[in-house]
Amino acid sequence: MRILLAITGASGLEYGRRLAEVLRADKNVTLGIVISSGAKMVAEEEGAELPEADYSETDFSCPYASGSNPPDAMVVAPCSLKTLGEIANGVGSSLITRAAEVTLKERKKLILVIRETPYSLIAIKNMERVTIAGAVVLPASPGFYGKPKSVDDMIDFVVARVLDQLGLMHKIGKRWKG
Repeated sequence: MRILLAITGASGLEYGRRLAEVLRADKNVTLGIVISSGAKMVAEEEGAELPEADYSETDFSCPYASGSNPPDAMVVAPCSLKTLGEIANGVGSSLITRAAEVTLKERKKLILVIRETPYSLIAIKNMERVTIAGAVVLPASPGFYGKPKSVDDMIDFVVARVLDQLGLMHKIGKRWKG
């Protein structure tokens, strides 16, 4: 499975970092990573470590910028509301938003891990638009039934939901048992 992971400038860069770590370890996944300039600024501010990028956000020669070579799936984690708004409105001004546009038009899986609260009506309408277009809006909202003992456990909860959406087998976190 060919997956493009985009990390944008929302707080919560650890979701993208951890997802990259898990996907790189999966022998059935070919992973490409693109990191926005906003994510780099947030990483500097928060002292977060970002994975190495494979593509620049301005690299429209990337294979995933064309419908003739789309990824099998794309994940934006975390997904800033700016990126959400651009995707919802078909603004392909960066590799991230162009690849998201390609992913949607080619009917591939697009997962947006929104990390923001509260939501404005504009953000909610943008989430509605991308959902109608075929994307999955997956807010970074960890569950607590697994009795997390650390922030890493809460991050893994969200990463596990992304892996579930991708159809990838994993043993991250605890499943609900009723």
